[in-house]
Amino acid sequence: MLKLKDLRCEYRINPIGISTGEPRFSWKIETDKNDSIQSAYTLQISSNEDFNGEVQNSGMVESGESHLVVFKGLKFSSSEKWYWRVKINDNNGEESPWSETAFFETSLLDKNDWKAVFISGENESAASSSAGTVFRREFNISKKIKIARLYASAKGVYKAYCNGCRIGSDVLAPGFTEYGSRILFQTYDVTELLKQGANVLGFMAAAGWYKGDFIYGWDLQRNVFGKCTAVIGQLLVKYEDGSSETLITDSSWTFSKAPVVFSEIYHGETYDARLEEKGWNEIGFTGKDWKPVLVESPDLCALRPADGLPVREHEHFKPKKYFTTVGGDRVIDFGQNISGYVQFRVKGKAGEKVKLRHGEMLDAAGNFYTENLRKAKQTIEYILKGGEEEVYQPHFTFQGFQFIAIDEFPGDVNPDNFKAIAVYSEMKPIASFKSSDTLLNQFISNVSWSMKDNFVDIPTDCPQRDERLGWTGDAQIFVRSAGLIMETAPFYAKWLKCLTISQLSDGSVPHVVPDILIKNDENGNLLPRNAGSAAWADAAVIVPWMVYTYFGDIRILEEQYPSMKKWVEYVHSVAQDGVIFNTGTQIGDWVALDAKEGSYFGATPTDLSATAYYAWSTELLARSAEVLDKKEDAAQYKELHRNIVQAYGKEFFTSTGRIAARTQTSCILSLQFGLCPPHAKQRTMDTLVKLLEENTNHLTTGFLGTPFACRVLADNGRLDLAYELLFKTDFPSWFYQITKGATTIWEHWDGLKPDGTMWSPNMNSFNHYAYGSVYDWVFTDVGGIETEGPTAFKNIILRPLPGGPLSFVESSYESPYGTIFLRWEKTGTNLKVDIKIPPNTKARLILPGTEKVLGSGKYSFNVSGVNNGKV
Repeated sequence: MLKLKDLRCEYRINPIGISTGEPRFSWKIETDKNDSIQSAYTLQISSNEDFNGEVQNSGMVESGESHLVVFKGLKFSSSEKWYWRVKINDNNGEESPWSETAFFETSLLDKNDWKAVFISGENESAASSSAGTVFRREFNISKKIKIARLYASAKGVYKAYCNGCRIGSDVLAPGFTEYGSRILFQTYDVTELLKQGANVLGFMAAAGWYKGDFIYGWDLQRNVFGKCTAVIGQLLVKYEDGSSETLITDSSWTFSKAPVVFSEIYHGETYDARLEEKGWNEIGFTGKDWKPVLVESPDLCALRPADGLPVREHEHFKPKKYFTTVGGDRVIDFGQNISGYVQFRVKGKAGEKVKLRHGEMLDAAGNFYTENLRKAKQTIEYILKGGEEEVYQPHFTFQGFQFIAIDEFPGDVNPDNFKAIAVYSEMKPIASFKSSDTLLNQFISNVSWSMKDNFVDIPTDCPQRDERLGWTGDAQIFVRSAGLIMETAPFYAKWLKCLTISQLSDGSVPHVVPDILIKNDENGNLLPRNAGSAAWADAAVIVPWMVYTYFGDIRILEEQYPSMKKWVEYVHSVAQDGVIFNTGTQIGDWVALDAKEGSYFGATPTDLSATAYYAWSTELLARSAEVLDKKEDAAQYKELHRNIVQAYGKEFFTSTGRIAARTQTSCILSLQFGLCPPHAKQRTMDTLVKLLEENTNHLTTGFLGTPFACRVLADNGRLDLAYELLFKTDFPSWFYQITKGATTIWEHWDGLKPDGTMWSPNMNSFNHYAYGSVYDWVFTDVGGIETEGPTAFKNIILRPLPGGPLSFVESSYESPYGTIFLRWEKTGTNLKVDIKIPPNTKARLILPGTEKVLGSGKYSFNVSGVNNGKV
């Protein structure tokens, strides 16, 4: 039995609106034979589902590739729908039947395809307004519809409607980008919403990231990208008779004020239901005060088809607890810290109000705590229209919260009338991990939730306070773990395009992407940009390499290579003798516990950490050049890497092998990136162990040292100490946070101190994934599943390292080739291991005392005499 399943085009099942005319195809193999490898494939693409019209046939292509396969020589035009199928041959001489038929449809791929214009209900006098606007246009359809597509976007955030129905389920569309160069538009199937005869299209839009409040320093600024919200829409209707028609946003549309009288990403939303005009997005509506729109701009150069992942609603949470605090607040605890919003049902008189505030924590006295939000208000106000029961949830904002305080509510509060809705980018979950230890299982959940909560269209630092920015350092620190939790390649691909745009002409990379930390002086001159810090700007190199490693997406590597090279060349140009990176503003080992009192900057010298990252990025750039067959670049950057390593050894180590900077992070980075001179490696490891002992085997590391701490210990013979660090429950440790009720990862080890007091509210997020980046060690070493090199798990390493209090671990990973499964169970000194390897891959199994290469299939092994991962 040989057959194919899970057919995908550009990572998606039957996508419409793909952003490329050269799509890539993926499939997985199902077989009852072990050691199965694809030897060839045949791919067909047809203009109709029966494959009896125009058919493009690849012929039999001898290849084992089944992930992101390009049909060479084919390029598709805008708004084309095509069907495809595939069959394969394997190494056992078997040929599969044709797969089920799948399809894909291209978006508008050329700016000249656009006939619509941006329309607005605002002029520049509305720059300070955070109110919403609604738009509408009636039109007629006289023929039988075959398919209909709406292409839509906004400067701001928007929702679209057709004949009274919401179009699609995207949240906060079109997303957060460098709007000056990239405004993404969505493609919606509206075939079933249209009808012959009269129809109406509508939009509702608000400020969003485009013109709303952003933090700059400790102040709020707005209008970073523009002063007026605007929408654009183009409806393409194809008829059964072969003809087509297009409706566009233009001067014929009208607008009015929305019931959303205030909406901001940081601050929340005010909705006055009394201002609702029933039927505004339906046929036959004759409202008051609707005016002709303003044509905001005919310039469409920034429009691009959406190429990331849409933000959608996901998990729903019912109240876990309802109580009144000592301070008198009525509070609902939803039991999980999330990004999203609350939906509620309410009944009352017109003009009565619901007011909710959102927060992550209760203070030591059990009172509702919001000081760490800084200037973000995170407040929802809903003014009732009166009459029947009303249901509301925010339209154009999201909050970071576990608790809500109900400041106003008509009548008695019934917690059953509330639910919290998690909102994040629609990433495919691809991993599972469970163990015999409940705290470890909770930690895995906490990491996953901090990832989801901070992957709201871009990789942010936090989802609650007046920040929520795409900090590049946080992104690169967590990218490995992210790729072992969810399918993140399309998510990062979209963000990396913005990174390239944000990159300065000299090659330095801003601290945040999109770069909103831009400000002019009183004369309108651009102030110096916040850019060029090592480990933050290194995201330009590290993120695309890691995405390539785990998802095999060479197109991302190709697209980002110029940016990667530009960053390394920038450092080369400003580094001392081209090798020691000791210039510019460096953030360093952020919020490390070895920082001076009141400081966020760890004790590790920034010239050491900056040079360490410079070496790593140069090494990864050389590897990328090899993958892309850029032989001269590969040779050049290999040589540069050797020079940096040599200089690092001379600068930061004595002749006797003592590391000059005696901090945990200095040792960890030197060992992790292979920077210790040969004679200094063991002494550096001994120093790290000694530094841990001096802190009763606790970490004092910050953002740079923490991700690699357990890995360095395990790789250098101290697996026992790595497990000890992981399983500690006192302060500071990962599990300490869980003992304090954490359901996400905190920004600070001591966000909530053992005595119940909190870190300064100036910088104290309880939903920050950076310290959760140890997940990649937990999954790959404790769970035992890792890709061997940058092969996207076509070559697999299965190497569980039992230790600590664990009696079993069960992990699985949905790779591009199928499910990889590993379960180990330890009884005394006996280790039982069960594994599953998907077709079209091979795995190197490494167990204590044995190593072998296995083909696909299911296997079981028993090893005796095992203690702490060793025989």
